[in-house]
Amino acid sequence: MREIVTLQIGGAGNAIGDAFWHVISHEHGVDYASGRFGGTSQLQLERINVFFNATASKRFYARSILIDTEASTVQRLSSSSQLYRPENFVAGSESAGNNFARGYHTDGAAILDQVLDNTRREVESVDSLQGFQLLHSIGGGTGSGLTSLIMEALVQQYPDNLLCNYVTIPSPNMSQVVVEPYNALLSIPALVNNSHLTFCLDNEALFQICNRNLKIQMSGHEHINHIVALTMSGITTCLRFPGQLNAGLRKIYVNMVPFPRLHFLIPGFAPLVTCKQQQFSKGTVAELVQQIFSSNNLLCAVDLRKGKLLTAAGIFRGRMSPREVDQLMTGVRNKNINNFVDWIPNNIKTAICDIPPRGLKMSATFIGNTTAIQTLFQRLLDGSIAMLRRKAHLHWYTGEGMEEREFTDAQEELQNIIEDYRGSGDSGEGGGGGGGGGSNDNDSMDEAAANGPQCTYCAE
Repeated sequence: MREIVTLQIGGAGNAIGDAFWHVISHEHGVDYASGRFGGTSQLQLERINVFFNATASKRFYARSILIDTEASTVQRLSSSSQLYRPENFVAGSESAGNNFARGYHTDGAAILDQVLDNTRREVESVDSLQGFQLLHSIGGGTGSGLTSLIMEALVQQYPDNLLCNYVTIPSPNMSQVVVEPYNALLSIPALVNNSHLTFCLDNEALFQICNRNLKIQMSGHEHINHIVALTMSGITTCLRFPGQLNAGLRKIYVNMVPFPRLHFLIPGFAPLVTCKQQQFSKGTVAELVQQIFSSNNLLCAVDLRKGKLLTAAGIFRGRMSPREVDQLMTGVRNKNINNFVDWIPNNIKTAICDIPPRGLKMSATFIGNTTAIQTLFQRLLDGSIAMLRRKAHLHWYTGEGMEEREFTDAQEELQNIIEDYRGSGDSGEGGGGGGGGGSNDNDSMDEAAANGPQCTYCAE
């Protein structure tokens, strides 16, 4: 079995991780509160070991390390569910205070050995590790600083395994912390050099989805976390349920990343509608294909029309015709040929799983590697330049042992990745060697119907 170890880092990482375990525990028939299996199909157990560990008492627990520099977040999760192993909670004595330097050099460094010991125990308990899944934000101190430190250590200790990051990216319109541009900037070198797959989750796009698509009055982050969890569930579908093709992180990496540095991916999900809106939906595969290529359904605030797609993938769930899916996806490429690079042939990939998500008859998850992501990076760069020019709040970082040179080096790295994406849209010489082009694969799996509420956004 090809197992994955999950690391949830910081407040945002643990909130998203908890929502993810809520979703996939239901899909695998595991009770979130007790960890007991109550499913109805053997298919739910066939690949459950990819994300869950089984105990001698026939309970399942999440193969996840829950990490924060302050204890309040992990204590709340510890009391809410028995799905988490008690030894896998790692907390420091003091918050990183939204400061990358404290997460990287002081408060985060103090708990690094404990994190690595717990990770090593989980790695040694599995048969065949395929990689690590890191959930974090780059706006806070723990999610940016401590994550960068952990990634460097993991690459050193496990060089043959993949690192897959789900990164929450701050938005100036939704910001609550003035130094978020600094934290995001300082995280970029670690993401560029150590991560293999980076799924960008943009706060601005997520809030827009709730306001525009779902018409939800925002009172917290529960709905946002659920949308992210649904998307993560879609991305990992082929890893968690039986199928002969596209069954590992490395297969996704080979198909989606043409050059090692160009591994920043934009996820999307469809349908993003409430039960009232669903009454006016056709419920067809063609509608799903149309939606996943729409900017309204992307979890990143970029316009696909303002760049070129290097690679794209559609992961479909539910009972549908593989031939119809292939034709529709190929049709999108043929109709919008100018929005795809011409130096990667067959750069659209499809996968199909017969098992639908909770409360839906069918769904589609989009993964895109597009040059349009440079607009997101430019937004981060402009925000940090404006603050660094005035040396605003810089003393909070230099006081923890950092130098101003580290900020300018990070800006150069961010500028380089922008140039790499810009160059890859014109020719195939944008980011160095490695990786591979796309392919057209189809996974067909037996059906295991999941019971749940009719609407994932209206029901608790």
